[in-house]
This record gives sequence, C-alpha cells and structure tokens, in this order.
Amino acid sequence: MSNESNYDPQDIETKNQVEEGTVIEADEASLMDELTQANFRIEELEQLLAASEAALAERKDVEIRAAAETQNIRTRAAKDVEQARKFALEKFANELLPVLDNMERALQGTSAENEATKALYEGVELTMKGFLSSVEKFGVVQVSPLGETFNPEHHQAIGMQPSAEYPENTVMLVMQKGYILNDRLLRPAMVMVSQGGASIDTQA
Repeated sequence: MSNESNYDPQDIETKNQVEEGTVIEADEASLMDELTQANFRIEELEQLLAASEAALAERKDVEIRAAAETQNIRTRAAKDVEQARKFALEKFANELLPVLDNMERALQGTSAENEATKALYEGVELTMKGFLSSVEKFGVVQVSPLGETFNPEHHQAIGMQPSAEYPENTVMLVMQKGYILNDRLLRPAMVMVSQGGASIDTQA
C-alpha cells in the first residue's frame, strides 16, 4: 500500500499548529525571562542609585559640618587673639596704678596758689597728664565720677551722706579714682554717695 494513501492534510495542519504553538510559547517564556532579568537589573540599579545618593548626602553633610567647625575654630581663634591683644597689658596696667595714686597724693599735698609748692604742683600735674595720655593709647581710662550718678559696676561706695549740693544717689566725693582697661574694670573708684538734701534730724 502506498504512503500517499495514508496522507491526511488535516493531520499535517494540526502538526504545524502544534509546532507553531510550541515556538510561540518558547518565545513568550524567553521574553518573560528577559523581562524578569531586566526588572531585577532595574531594581538592582535603583538600589545602587539610592545607596549612592545616600552616601553623597552623608558626604555633603560631613563636608558642611567640617566647614562649619572650621569657621567656628577660626572665629574662636580670632576672638582669643583679640582678647589677648586687648588685655595683655592688664597686669602691667595694674602695676601702674600705685604710681598714679602717688601722683594724685602729691597734687593733693601741694597747691598751684602756694609759691613754695607751685613749681612742684605744676611739674607733677604735667607729668600725670602726660602719663594718663600715654596709657590711654593702650586702652587705660581713668574713672573720676564726681557729680555723676552712682554706678555700682564702676564705683565702690564707702558710705552715704546727706548733701544739699548733690542730688540723691550722686557721687559727692571721690576718695580714690578708678581705672578701666578696654571696657574691663581694673579698679573701681572709691566714692561717697549723696543721700540728697534731707538732713539728719536731731533729737531734743
């Protein structure tokens, strides 16, 4: 019997369809594999990108903190240098105060009106003015608050007395002048403070 007698076109078509379906399924499976791998790769890249961005943000934060700390160090150093410059003479200035006090006493013990002490008075006065002018160039300022309102930051009150001449809480007598170095008090002025015009009542 011939093979042609067994030829069935429908079987051939079915076979071709099965083969084509198998090829399509294989292509779909391959495409799904590629898509899955692509998704995994995208997820991996996204994780790497997130990690890189986090590392970059951390590095920027560290750099900002380091820059701020550097600026703080510079500011503190500049302030320390300025403070050292302004007050380096403090100890030396304190050593000068007794000399100025002695000049003040010499002036109080002499008089420009007395011919016997006039020359001495004028000499001491001129020397003291020159001395004060010199130390003022380095920030030393004399505190002589006669007639000023009492200031506890710069004045030390020895006592209070009634006074018809000076208003209440006014310096009426300076017993020892004070000194300031660049806004820092070296020594307060020792003063007597007025209680005002009220007099002390006496009992009969």
